[in-house]
Amino acid sequence: MNISIRQATANDIPEITALFKDTITKTCAKDYNDKQLQVWSSGAFETDKWLERINDYYFIVAETSNTIVGFAYLKKGYYLDGLFVHPNYLRQGIASSLLRTIESRVMIEDYPEIRSDVSKTALPFFEAMDFVVIKKQNKSHKGLNFLNYIVAKAL
Repeated sequence: MNISIRQATANDIPEITALFKDTITKTCAKDYNDKQLQVWSSGAFETDKWLERINDYYFIVAETSNTIVGFAYLKKGYYLDGLFVHPNYLRQGIASSLLRTIESRVMIEDYPEIRSDVSKTALPFFEAMDFVVIKKQNKSHKGLNFLNYIVAKAL
């Protein structure tokens, strides 16, 4: 599969938010309950926040055949605030390509490490990419607790 990575634009928001919702409700369903999935995926409807992320963060999308199949965004120069791959495109190198691009950006910005909060679902991927768990935590989001992990990788 031919994957291209590019900067996200405001025009990408409909595809990005649909991908975000699908990824959470389908890929994360085995690790979180229905109420958690509903609350978490409701972030897809916060269009202003997505526009702010695209405008203020290093925000990239992965495309194949002019379809967005994944995205990632970097906050504060070293904090990976999101990495999502469409459920129909898992295990095809998309997350790895996005992460390599993000890590390159962190190195260009001269940070010694990259950090992220990752879901239980995403943890095995990040561990395979040489991230280490700094802390297991229950994070509150819109009144619900979500198990996730703070991970880091030296660059």
